[in-house]
Amino acid sequence: MDFNKLKGHVPDKVLAELPTIVKFKIDTPLEVAHFLAQCGHESGGFKLVQENLNYGAKGLLNIFKKYFPTEAKALQYERKPEKIANLVYGSRMGNGPEASGDGYKFRGRGYIQLTGKDNYTAFGKAINEDITANPDLVATKYPLLSAAWFFQRCLDKCKDDSDASVTAVTKCVNGGTIGLPDRLKHFKEYYTLLK
Repeated sequence: MDFNKLKGHVPDKVLAELPTIVKFKIDTPLEVAHFLAQCGHESGGFKLVQENLNYGAKGLLNIFKKYFPTEAKALQYERKPEKIANLVYGSRMGNGPEASGDGYKFRGRGYIQLTGKDNYTAFGKAINEDITANPDLVATKYPLLSAAWFFQRCLDKCKDDSDASVTAVTKCVNGGTIGLPDRLKHFKEYYTLLK
């Protein structure tokens, strides 16, 4: 596959790293187009490699209602990213309780926002590097490769170039359909270039 067909459509840094994703069996034009559309959306056009948790009370009430059932609780956490991450991600995904600090330590990083100690540990094993000792590597050294590792669980959803397939892949990556129009647009752009 000629990744150079994507020049000018994805950043050169991403283009240079694309050959590494075949390690995780993302190796057809269809799969690569699905993968890049998801990465591009999740990272704001391949610009963001770390989750922004700087929410105000209103945002916390809308996005994390389960953890912030009242405005009073949301106000205690607003604009405190570390505190928010420790609450929202604490005691799940292999993270210790809120007080452990694991929620913030293993917050979303990389182009698909790898989250949770379990995911960091498993990704590290897959590339034979201790990522849990230095979680920032997911953002600085492995934003694309960590996304590819995560995305391999969604490959069975990459059935074809239909909107339904993009929707299924989006649900696998995001848990919902947030940003679906943008993901669809970029999938079609990348697939047209690659096929």
